[in-house]
Order: sequence, then C-alpha cells, then structure tokens
Amino acid sequence: MKSLNCTALLLSCSLVACGQAKSPTTKPTDAIATVNGKSLPRSEFDMYISNIERQGNGQKLDPQQRDAALDRYIGMHLVADAATKKGLDKEQKVADELSFARTRVLSDAGLQRYLDENPVKDEELKPAYEKGVAELPPQYHTVHILVDNPGSATELIAKLKGGADFAKLAKEKSLDSSKDSGGDIGWLVPQDMVPEYAAAVEKLEKGAITQVPVKSRFGWHVIRLEEKRAQEVSPFEEVKDKVMLLVKRQRVDTYLKQLRAQAKVQVEQRAPQ
Repeated sequence: MKSLNCTALLLSCSLVACGQAKSPTTKPTDAIATVNGKSLPRSEFDMYISNIERQGNGQKLDPQQRDAALDRYIGMHLVADAATKKGLDKEQKVADELSFARTRVLSDAGLQRYLDENPVKDEELKPAYEKGVAELPPQYHTVHILVDNPGSATELIAKLKGGADFAKLAKEKSLDSSKDSGGDIGWLVPQDMVPEYAAAVEKLEKGAITQVPVKSRFGWHVIRLEEKRAQEVSPFEEVKDKVMLLVKRQRVDTYLKQLRAQAKVQVEQRAPQ
C-alpha cells in the first residue's frame, strides 16, 4: 500500500518563523535568556531544540550540545534584531517569507487541532486496510516484441498465430532491450506500463496475444500475457502505522474539501501548461 507523506500533519517551525516571529509577553522565570532587554521565551527555545532533534532522527541533545544550541539561538535573535533595525522586514521578499512561514505554522497547527478533535479510531484501520488491498491492481507478467511500424507488427502477429516461437521472433525482430530475454519484461502493475500497453494487457487472457498492433510512444507492440496474479501485501499488523497515517491523510483531505466548499476562491493566474 502507498505510504503517506505526513509532513502536513505535524507541527513545524522554520528558522525564519522561530527567529522572526514576535515573542509573547514572557515572565522572567519563563525566559531562557534576555537579549537587549527582550526576554526570549523558554517555550520558543524548546521548539527550536525539538526541530534540531527531529532533524537528527530524534536523537536528544546532551547538555553541552544544548548550550551550543542556546548560543546559536541567541545569535539568531541578534541577527534578526539587527536586520529589523535595517528595515529588512519591510523588503518584499523577506516580508513574503515571513508571511508564508506564519501561514504554514498556522496551517499545520490547524490541521493538528482538527485531527485532535476528530481522532482516527483503531476500529477504522482494519476496514481501511482491507479496502486498500481490494483496490490494488493485479500484477501482469508479459512478453512483447517492439517494432517501428504497424505493418511489421501485423506480420509478426500472423506468424505467431501460425505457431512461430515468440521468444525467437523477439530476439530477431524486437527493437527493445528485452529482446535478449525473449521479450520478457517481467512482472508489472498497470501504472508501471505505458497507458496503451496497460490497456491492451488488461484485456488479455493468460497465454493470449494481442490481435492488432498496440501503438505507444515507443513504437508498435505485439504482446502476450504469460501470467496474472494479485499483489503480495504485508499483514495488517506490520503496516498498521502506515494505515493510520493514510486514514489521517484522508480525513485531512475531507476537511480541506469542506473548507474549500465553504470558501469563495478565485484563482487569478494558473501556471502555464
């Protein structure tokens, strides 16, 4: 089953966001440091440390590393303050980056809050797994001969109907590198084939040959289906965590569709096709 990219489901804070965002009012006891009279909140520094540890595959920083990180964190604030005094926060590029960082953090926080309020339950996972398994396309083992014109392909089909050996013809006539193995391209699912090839294969019975040449961007194919089988899948317990992420992603997609349906959105400019 396809794994889920869950970045959008996790809270994140870029260096820009951490360094540039306005600090909340902080009591002295909550401050990790004071820079030019401004208290730096411990909570913000903890988030900075969490980002470092996450980028280091979760490895916790030792006291010496935390002290070094604190020095870098203070330095980041010093540079940010100096940049603000120079008016860099008013420059369009920097302002856009700050705005985007804020939007991203709020978006991630909003999605996390939505999932907290609408949690995925364990009883939802097995049905989602079974549905995903049922929707997996089969694998096809095919052999083919690739030529550069439909006439040659039609002649090959006629020879094969007359009892010619497929592997021998593939070695003699095919323009594809698979000719060295008699045209065998192994086991593939439809999405790993060019569309025209996949469409033709899905209509074949085991041992059958395409009755007409199949055109693709590579040329003209003559195809025989050797075997067809269901994909092997991992047991539910082994992929349970991935299924959880998948269901979360589906829940988030549904939420985004709801927000979009309730909003007035007008796209002013699309990317050129």
